[in-house]
Amino acid sequence: MKKNIFITLIAFLLCSSLNLMAQEQEKKKFDKEAYQAKRNAYITAEIGLTADEAGDFIPLDNEFRQKMFDIGRECRRLGRESRSKEKLSDDDYLKLVDCQIDTKSKEAQIEKEYFEKFKKILSPEKLFKYQQADAKFMREFMREGSRNNRHGSSDKK
Repeated sequence: MKKNIFITLIAFLLCSSLNLMAQEQEKKKFDKEAYQAKRNAYITAEIGLTADEAGDFIPLDNEFRQKMFDIGRECRRLGRESRSKEKLSDDDYLKLVDCQIDTKSKEAQIEKEYFEKFKKILSPEKLFKYQQADAKFMREFMREGSRNNRHGSSDKK
């Protein structure tokens, strides 16, 4: 009888710990929609967008961000592959460097293209504030993520 209770208790504890581990893993996944909504609200408030400006600007900014993300996709893939290798060759290093330079160049082109579009929606003052708010949001987001990783949790405070 005691043996059955002990086995049941061990099974229950094992299932509970597996469930908790699965929940923690689920919490660690990046929620792009939540990030984007938080960023959009922050940018809108920080630069003081009117409803009309936000209606025109935010979708365009989201499109811009997606293009910037897509441009860096190949470099991120190469970076992941290089970290899995024991030793990189000179050719591997050159591919990484070339990819980073090409990515920066493409990002600069896209940024120039979209900032010309942004100028048609935002005043120069709001465009400047947008650049500052964007950088500030990213710093705060990274700081928050770093703080959460140190405390073993990805819950937002």
